Amino acid sequence: MASPSPLSETLRRLDKVVQEKAVRSELLDVADLAARTALPVSTVRTLLRGGAPPDDSVNDRVRARIAALAEAEMAVTGKRMSDLASDISERLGVSAYWARQVCDGKKVPSVELLHGLVEYFGVEEGEAYFTASAADALNRALLPLLDKLEHPESDPVLALMDRYGVRSADLRVHGSLTREQLERLLEGVLRSVVPPDGGREQP
Repeated sequence: MASPSPLSETLRRLDKVVQEKAVRSELLDVADLAARTALPVSTVRTLLRGGAPPDDSVNDRVRARIAALAEAEMAVTGKRMSDLASDISERLGVSAYWARQVCDGKKVPSVELLHGLVEYFGVEEGEAYFTASAADALNRALLPLLDKLEHPESDPVLALMDRYGVRSADLRVHGSLTREQLERLLEGVLRSVVPPDGGREQP
């Protein structure tokens, strides 16, 4: 019998830890996960439901994820594609035409230039961010959330909420508190216990 995949095991553990807090879908923001992994929203949704993503090659992944990062970079900075390509050209010492072809998802960069793009876009996972399978990429993005849920004592806010039987996901599901209301509540609590100077000693 084949052992479960890393992603299916992570999803199983998520289901186990949230069974008394909320359904898994209420905790996971599909659009945010897609942005963090440079995967299509449809692929993330399929994987979270236990389905299989479309078949792709490593080259397909690299092209698609660089293009997704380029789109995100332009959306955040307001740069045009020509501006982004020019910037990458200058930083990595390649032609602007090549940079545009790569950012458009039409060309696959060499290993050396892929490393340069890792640094340019600030990708913490390194080259694996572009080459990992969709399931492995999503699994890597889910593990920090799973760790917080399985070890709430490492997150003081989660620990406090667990202590008083409060579940942020339950609050969203049942509509008793919106996220904004919860943030204001926590802000009020912090203001009541933290000195105005943040606890720093005055000279």
